[in-house]
Amino acid sequence: MSTLRFKAVEEAFKKKAKEVSAPSKFISDFYGKYVFSTTTMSKYLSKDTVKAIRNAIEKGETLNRNVADDVAAGMKMWAMELGATHYTHWFQPLTDGTAQKHDSFIDYANGPGENVIEEFSGKLLAQQEPDASSFPSGGIRSTFEARGYTAWDPSSPAFVMDDTLCIPTIFISYTGEALDLKAPLLKALNAVDKAATDVCHYFDPNVKKVYSYLGWEQEYFLIDEGLYATRPDLVLTGRTLLGHESAKNQQLEDHYFGAIPTRVMAYMKDLEFEGYKYGIPLKTRHNEVAPNQFELAPIFNETNLAVDQNLLIMSIMKKVARRHGFRLLLHEKPFAGINGSGKHNNWSLGTDTGVGLLTPGKTPEENLQFVTFLVNILMAVYKNNALLKASIMTAQNAHRLGANEAPPAIISVFLGSQISAILDELEKSTSEKAIVVDDKKGISIGIPHIPEVLLDNTDRNRTSPFAFTGNRFEFRAVGSSANCSSGMTALNAVVAAQLIEFKKTVDVKIKKGETKEKAIFDVLKSYIKESKDIRFDGNNYSDEWKAEAKQRCLDCETSVPIIYNAYTSPESVALFESTGVLSAKELHARNEVKWETYTKKIQIEARVLGDLAINHIIPIATRYQSLLLDNITKIKAIYSGKQADELSALDKSLVEEIAGHVATIKKNVDDMVEARKVANHIEDAYDKALAYHDKVLPYFDAIRYHADKLELIVDDEIWTLPKYRELLFIR
Repeated sequence: MSTLRFKAVEEAFKKKAKEVSAPSKFISDFYGKYVFSTTTMSKYLSKDTVKAIRNAIEKGETLNRNVADDVAAGMKMWAMELGATHYTHWFQPLTDGTAQKHDSFIDYANGPGENVIEEFSGKLLAQQEPDASSFPSGGIRSTFEARGYTAWDPSSPAFVMDDTLCIPTIFISYTGEALDLKAPLLKALNAVDKAATDVCHYFDPNVKKVYSYLGWEQEYFLIDEGLYATRPDLVLTGRTLLGHESAKNQQLEDHYFGAIPTRVMAYMKDLEFEGYKYGIPLKTRHNEVAPNQFELAPIFNETNLAVDQNLLIMSIMKKVARRHGFRLLLHEKPFAGINGSGKHNNWSLGTDTGVGLLTPGKTPEENLQFVTFLVNILMAVYKNNALLKASIMTAQNAHRLGANEAPPAIISVFLGSQISAILDELEKSTSEKAIVVDDKKGISIGIPHIPEVLLDNTDRNRTSPFAFTGNRFEFRAVGSSANCSSGMTALNAVVAAQLIEFKKTVDVKIKKGETKEKAIFDVLKSYIKESKDIRFDGNNYSDEWKAEAKQRCLDCETSVPIIYNAYTSPESVALFESTGVLSAKELHARNEVKWETYTKKIQIEARVLGDLAINHIIPIATRYQSLLLDNITKIKAIYSGKQADELSALDKSLVEEIAGHVATIKKNVDDMVEARKVANHIEDAYDKALAYHDKVLPYFDAIRYHADKLELIVDDEIWTLPKYRELLFIR
């Protein structure tokens, strides 16, 4: 008997929900307790310093070192009152995660001696110097050129975690290139702010700033930690490389929005309380589509802050999961055949005057502004659909896209019937006309005591990777483990570039004597016609759409290494450089990192799969085969002739079936190892990634198919790996 597996199952069944109590009766009593927010600052900093920080955040003004010293002193005092003994620059290297090096506050009081004091200066707050050669850089930094700098981002508040003051920062090289995901995001946000503000001045000259907003939806799986520990593939890769689907998975659709399991509810409550302490406005929690899959979502926030909060909550989620005897899975496709996990990015733009630029207005002029931004976004997505796909593509997300609730690997835009009709009418119109977007209409259910239901101006299309949902776009293709910075940098950058082009075109027409309204209408009409191929309101899963998308010349590439080439196309390089977001050198370096990361992910999975096949699956299968052969021998010892053959026929058939699967697994593993050896000798990062995609990855499905067939044959009592029914249904 596989005692480890069954012991884990037994212990999982015994576990009870932990008692979780709120720190206070009201969330507002402890909300943001560990965050150095502008409200908290006012208690520790002078009014002039708080004003300087606000101006830096809202107006982009540079902070001088005197202000940094004042902030550091107040920040240290606040952090130490919360028990902090160390500080760190919290940054986002090109690993999709975060990094930090902790330093103590202590220093000698008067030179080397016995006495120490707690010290934290503006210089230490403003910048630090991690070893840039030890992080992925795509060749920008090497071992003999190791210097890099982290620099404080005042727009994202510092926080205390455990005993450490964490200061959000950017990460750049000694020669100035970005080595992280935050710096390009901040540049993209600055670009879209400036471009959108300029366009807003056509409608309201009082607009001084346009904000990019993000509301993410984080999907995840929870697995009992004992069962997790007995699955080497989950431990090392975050997903199951083997495993036959359970007889029951999600086909009854009974898990989605169902009653939350007791242990999971305790986890969710604990997680929310922790999130609130860090000022993360968690709003929604529920069961997702797949068994043991769940989701949380906050109220939307400014994009830079929302990204940092998502990275922080992912870290907290893992920590809280351990407290409750779970392991958190953020992989986009941890289980085959069921819903994968995404992180839908709800994105919008809004002005400092309180106007949502993607919200239909109540007057024709307000609606003209709404349609102006809507159509420019359509154009941006149309012209850069390959780039947007590249911004969310990873080895993990490739397994999810196009399968079980996830949008496909073809970027299209869903608008809904009402908005589509408005654009179609505008395209056909011969003169500028008032744009009317209907208010929400009521629908009577026919039950007297049920109130009227108000219908939105769009339906929802769960198969669309980029869907308009009434006052925002939902970028549904983003993966659950991803840093939102990647997708948000690309999206804000392409929209900024498009708005710049739009304004130039309109201004030329106005200079030639056209009225502002006619110039805007004429340009929008041409854009509506040109971008029509990106609009699709139908079933994105259908084979017909894949064929149609090719005819529309949309990017339909599925090879991850090739998809990344969209970053370094002449058009993308020109776009990023013109908006000041990334240089050609940075773009080429980032692709080197992406190809290397892809190769390493597949390489690790191949090694784990080979180990599981040779050291788990084949030995167990042959052990069971030996039991069957032993039984055949015993039957023949007692019986003879035709009777012996009849009694042993089933065992003989199973022995032969097992032998066939084992032989095929062994051959495929051997061939995969050889393919890996050949790929490992390739030096060029792109060619190596292609080799792993084209020559190594195809063996995965073949090996899995035969291993999963053996799982259905071999005696359950000797099978060592926890099965899907245990991983997904023990809660």
